[in-house]
Amino acid sequence: MIFPEKLNLANIPTKIIKLCKLSKIYGANIYLKRDDLTGFLTGGNKIRKLEFFFKDIIQKGCDTVITCGGIQSNHARATAVVARRLGIDPVLILRGDKTSHYSGNLLIDKILGAKVITIDHQEYKRIDSVLKECSIHLKADGKRPYIIPEGGSNGLGSFGYINMMKELKKQMKEMSIEIDSIVHAVGSGGTSAGLVIGKKIYNIKADIYGINVCNDKEYFVKRIYKIIMEAKRKYSIDIDIKSKELNIIDGYKGLGYAISRDEEIELIIEIAREEGIIFDPVYTGKAIFGMLDQLNVDKNRFGENILFIHTGGILGLLTKEKEGKFSQIINSMDNF
Repeated sequence: MIFPEKLNLANIPTKIIKLCKLSKIYGANIYLKRDDLTGFLTGGNKIRKLEFFFKDIIQKGCDTVITCGGIQSNHARATAVVARRLGIDPVLILRGDKTSHYSGNLLIDKILGAKVITIDHQEYKRIDSVLKECSIHLKADGKRPYIIPEGGSNGLGSFGYINMMKELKKQMKEMSIEIDSIVHAVGSGGTSAGLVIGKKIYNIKADIYGINVCNDKEYFVKRIYKIIMEAKRKYSIDIDIKSKELNIIDGYKGLGYAISRDEEIELIIEIAREEGIIFDPVYTGKAIFGMLDQLNVDKNRFGENILFIHTGGILGLLTKEKEGKFSQIINSMDNF
């Protein structure tokens, strides 16, 4: 196996804490991996991946990084923060409407001076071509660009969570616990791919469950498996993984990507008040809702010891006030 080099950017190892009140309510030991605290302005799971990408960027002598995502992309914002720290120019191609009123991740992007290019949903369907075209234009201007795919999800990016599984194995030994299941939100597939590969490499018994926040199970099984196969091929990883081994729990994307149902918002508020932990409405909020809903049906669904990975995304919460739903629900809960 060829383990690619990385920069040391993240605040790791991230802590594992037990959510005692939720554990009592749902009849299982629920632990939380605090990957929302990796640093770089709430970089979340993205920083683990970017350690590998930016090492490659520096080694190749690139001076500009191009990446993409939704208008409130956590990945795009994290990329821009790291790029500025390392003296590299960030170019962000974002799906959504052009605006002069900035909030959340987009506000940070603009504060950082990232070049933001907005495209509509239809054009975003050909995002790989758009990224390549942007790279060609930058090269014509004398730049040395480097493309990071959506979510940092490719073979190289998967090493962020291959590395995390090595970290987890050590933590389980230190804590004298054996995790039965690892549950996480799935948005682009790279984190899932790394977890599955890492499970095999480091011989971790825990089952891996991804809860998709967009698209469907079939889409993500194909996408994750493709990333796994790319990583195996490029980095000579000698493990056997079949697509049928990928566990995607479908049915919790709700009203769609970044659109919140009242019950999801209520759960985010309830957990914040019970545990002092805040999940975002786009990724972790939907995933924790799905996990707990599964436990409501069967408290043994994930075994005795469950680890939920908090992948960050808190800035996505700060864009929700314009919808008014959080205020309405908070007021209704407080007035009950």
